[in-house]
Amino acid sequence: MYDFLIGTVKDVFANYFSFNVAGVGFRIFSPNPYEFEEGQHATVFVEQIVRDNDISLYGFKNQRQRDLFVKLLDVSGIGPKSALAILASGDQTGLVSAVEQGQSKYLTKFPGIGNKTAQQIVLDLKGKLADFQSDVEKKLPIGDTDQLKDALDALTALGFSSREVKKVADDLRSDKNMSTDKYIQKGLKLLTK
Repeated sequence: MYDFLIGTVKDVFANYFSFNVAGVGFRIFSPNPYEFEEGQHATVFVEQIVRDNDISLYGFKNQRQRDLFVKLLDVSGIGPKSALAILASGDQTGLVSAVEQGQSKYLTKFPGIGNKTAQQIVLDLKGKLADFQSDVEKKLPIGDTDQLKDALDALTALGFSSREVKKVADDLRSDKNMSTDKYIQKGLKLLTK
C-alpha cells in the first residue's frame, strides 16, 4: 500500500491526472484533477483500491482529504466514484457538519446521493468525523457562507482563541453576502475593541 508519491504532474484530464515518479507514470483519480497543474512538482497522498478486476490509485492534495475519502468508503453503498464525487464539491466543512448534526437532507445535494444513501452516511459516520473539524467549525451552522467560514478560520490563524472568535461569529453572521476580507475587517474591529 502507498501513502504518498512525490513527482511531477505530466498530464491532467477530466477525472484523473498522470503523475511521473522517477520515470514511472501513475494514473491517479482525483476529486478535482485541475488542482494539479501540468509540470507541477507535487506530493500526492494516495489510496490504492484493489477490486477483482481493477487496481486504482486515488490521489489528494493533503492527508485530511484522503482520510475523509477513506471514511466515506466505509459507508455501505458508497464506492470510490461516489466518494470522489462528494469530495469534488470542495465543501468538506459542510459535509462534516451535516453528518455530525444528523442533517441527511443536506447530503442529498451531492451528486448521486439520494435520501437513503444520505441517511446511511449519517448513520455510519456520525460521531466519527470529529477529527475533521476545527474548533471554530464545530459550532458553525451549516448555512454559513464559505466567505464567513474562511474569515473565521483566518481570525483563528491570526492568533485569536476559538472562544473569542465564536463570540464575534454571531455578529458577523448578521451581515449577509460580505466578502472574506470584509468579514475579517469587521471581525478584527470587534475583537480589538
